[in-house]
Amino acid sequence: MHIASIGTGPEILFLHGFPDLWYSWRHQLLSLSSLGYRCIAPDLRGYGDTDAPKNCREYTVFHILGDLVGLIDSLGIDKVFLVGHDWGAMVAWYLCLLRPDRIKALVNMSVVFHPRNPHKSFVQISRDLFGDDYYICRFQEPGEVEEDFAQIDTARIIRKFLTSRNPKPPCIPKEVGFRGLPDNPNLPSWLSEKDINYYAGKFNQTGFTGGLNYYRCLDLNWELMAAWTGLQIKVPVKFIVGDLDITYNMPGAQDYISKGGLKKYVPFLQEVAIMEGVAHFLNQEKPEEVSSHIYDFIKKFN
Repeated sequence: MHIASIGTGPEILFLHGFPDLWYSWRHQLLSLSSLGYRCIAPDLRGYGDTDAPKNCREYTVFHILGDLVGLIDSLGIDKVFLVGHDWGAMVAWYLCLLRPDRIKALVNMSVVFHPRNPHKSFVQISRDLFGDDYYICRFQEPGEVEEDFAQIDTARIIRKFLTSRNPKPPCIPKEVGFRGLPDNPNLPSWLSEKDINYYAGKFNQTGFTGGLNYYRCLDLNWELMAAWTGLQIKVPVKFIVGDLDITYNMPGAQDYISKGGLKKYVPFLQEVAIMEGVAHFLNQEKPEEVSSHIYDFIKKFN
């Protein structure tokens, strides 16, 4: 496992999402280490310079949590502050659910905790809501999306993902493909060509299969998590999301966050921050604000 680490003091573990790397936390690593924290950001299994098993069934949350507990153990750490975004947020919820003894507090971004539906997997629920063209459904078949991505330059794929500001659920018909998503001719001020090239260089080395395999294990996760149906997350939590984030504009999401749904399953939810005019990659789009949100919350628990 490749990790980026800087600073000394109480440890913060940062978990990235898709299509992302430790690099998405570059701003937070610098700012929070300067405030007296040891900041640790791994490339998760299947990404960047971390090992990528070939078997797509080796990317369940149990595999990822095993990696992370192993990482914490290997560094001689008892408990960490945890920060997650996108898939990293989903992994963070599970880590707090299954190993709350290793977590001081959680700051999670973009992806809310949803309790396990005992009757339908998340993939089936997504298919029922949005159809087979919904991106999570499109990601299920091994090799199919990789072939789609291979039609265009990797840097263009990264650019399409990171700069998208369309809050509607992404449905991509096969005949259009991800290559058909609109290109943003100008990079936003918070993203440079150097950043795009770093991502592209790593994904050119590894391909996207490792990251896509997380989606391909969603049904398997649902099966394996049956014994934990109904369990609450009982660590102190702050949740942050941009109001232009796809996740915040899903049917029912805003009411779930604001009217007690999330609090029901995350009873120690202490703060919710909705960032106005901010899209999905908020930790890069608004790095100073996100770093302040993290610091203002975790300093209560030092």
